[in-house]
Amino acid sequence: MKRLGIINSSIAKVLADLGHTDYIVVGDAGLPVPSGVIKIDLALTPGTPSFQAVIEAVQEDMVIEKVIAATEVKEKNSGQHQYMEQQFGEAIEYVSHEEFKKLTGKAKAIIRTGETTPYSNCILQSGVFF
Repeated sequence: MKRLGIINSSIAKVLADLGHTDYIVVGDAGLPVPSGVIKIDLALTPGTPSFQAVIEAVQEDMVIEKVIAATEVKEKNSGQHQYMEQQFGEAIEYVSHEEFKKLTGKAKAIIRTGETTPYSNCILQSGVFF
């Protein structure tokens, strides 16, 4: 049994299998999952687990090179926008929500949270530790 980090076996496997520039998505309860992309559904009840709790757990186990979020988060969900800016700073790139949804089709997996606030989604691009 793992002692540290993420103990969800599906998430741990996806993270272990990531290569440089691969994508995973952390999404809210309403984000559509494209056909062919693995969905890891953590949603339990509205708000549980939160987007932020899942981001923090994944961030501890993953080298994140870049983050992609929908531009709409800036005005439609200022709290989540501030959180992402604080967590990722200059690593964030913004695209339209429509473009964001297209990019999710390239993800190795989408982790669905119980988050129910709008635009609480991001794509995490894998980096390398060396």
